Amino acid sequence: MMEQIDVLAFGAHPDDTELGCSGTLAKLANQGKRVVVVDLTRGEMGSRGTPETRMHEAKRAADILGLHDRINLGLPDTQLVNDRQTQLRIIDVVRRFRPSICLIGAPEDRHPDHGKATRLLLDALFYSGLRTLESRGLDGSIQEPHRPAHTLHYMQDTPIIPDLVMDITSTMEKKEAAIRAFATQFDVEEPGEEPETYISRPGFFETVRARARFFGHQGGFSFGEPFLYANGPLPLTTFDPLFKTTPMR
Repeated sequence: MMEQIDVLAFGAHPDDTELGCSGTLAKLANQGKRVVVVDLTRGEMGSRGTPETRMHEAKRAADILGLHDRINLGLPDTQLVNDRQTQLRIIDVVRRFRPSICLIGAPEDRHPDHGKATRLLLDALFYSGLRTLESRGLDGSIQEPHRPAHTLHYMQDTPIIPDLVMDITSTMEKKEAAIRAFATQFDVEEPGEEPETYISRPGFFETVRARARFFGHQGGFSFGEPFLYANGPLPLTTFDPLFKTTPMR
């Protein structure tokens, strides 16, 4: 079973893509692109909330962003391993949806799961293009190989020097709303019996907006999201993308 989409975005935990690239995801969805998010784990080792509440929160965030679909692979939180069995879980999704572009987390980051997830994803995305590596879809049929044409890293906690910045001025409010959909994790005024974290405090949104303003300024926009291009030099066959942008800087 195959379903051609445009963009496949991966996060180690529910809310990773909301924090890192949801302004971009919302903008792509607004442009009519078919966007799917894949959460590798249920975030069951998080300090706040439960796997069940986070699944509901992820669904609300997906609705806000206008995603075509959202999938959770249910891999073990804090125990991600880069072995063939785990790679095949990702390869199945890539070959099922056959995206042109994949968005993945940062190469290295504060949370150990983020770097581990990125290395796992880079390997799986490469192996997904090998004809000699067999995988079977949900219906048991052999899948055709597929490797996305482009892979980009979104920024997580650790700042990056970006290769490109997406203008998210028109979708900044959706980004913030999608993050707030994870009500157990962010902007928690009454923490109750669960421990406070640095992301649960209301002031964390000042950081979210400040970062978007900083990278927006770098790109010549009001708000922006930064990306690293994972496939070497950015390939162009025309300067049309440059002619179509007039950044203020």
